[in-house]
Amino acid sequence: MDAQVKQNDRIGVLEELLNERYSVRAFLDKEVDRATIERVLTTAQRTASWCNSQPWQVIIASGEAKERFRQLIYKEASGGLGDDYDFTPPREYAGVYLERRRESGFQLYNTLGIARGDKMAYAKQALENYNFFGAPHVAIIHTNEPLGIYGAIDCGAYVSNFMLAAQALGLGTIPQAALARHSGLIRSHFNLGDDRRVVCGISFGYADDAHKVNSYRTSRASVADTVTFAGE
Repeated sequence: MDAQVKQNDRIGVLEELLNERYSVRAFLDKEVDRATIERVLTTAQRTASWCNSQPWQVIIASGEAKERFRQLIYKEASGGLGDDYDFTPPREYAGVYLERRRESGFQLYNTLGIARGDKMAYAKQALENYNFFGAPHVAIIHTNEPLGIYGAIDCGAYVSNFMLAAQALGLGTIPQAALARHSGLIRSHFNLGDDRRVVCGISFGYADDAHKVNSYRTSRASVADTVTFAGE
């Protein structure tokens, strides 16, 4: 095979996976077999990291373990408790970042028939994060405190590769910073050491393609909007 053709085929697979992937907010009640989960994990383990530190540690909760965790974190969230991120969340969204956030939010609400400004309905939908959107599995990604922000950055790369590997195997995913809002509960529930810092969660399983919440797709900025070529 011509080298250029092979390269085009390889980048084409990656483009296809990136274009197909979206944040799934409704899952089928169907568990993923252990071998498939382990293949996702094995693939994601190849993620590049600072000094090859590979700082991510992952907890996969399934079955009864997932249900116990779901009940606990949902109770805390619905009671207005928590709000103890290990990593400081954005101070504010302004300018184009606010515009993109609003666009994404209104796409979700419009798809579900939630009227603009209906804060009670917004809050109810937000709580679905703590039901894991019906996913049969949830992954918790945590890192080592002394590694600081660079450990979290490496975990972000791991999350991306986890989701791409899952997509390649026919699975749906949604990364969830909302779960990290309850880092203290997560450390306590899973008996993590005080030096562990929760980055995010990933709910995953088989997407419910028939559910309307999975029917919309978010936009992406152009390369011209995000990249500056120096020296030209």
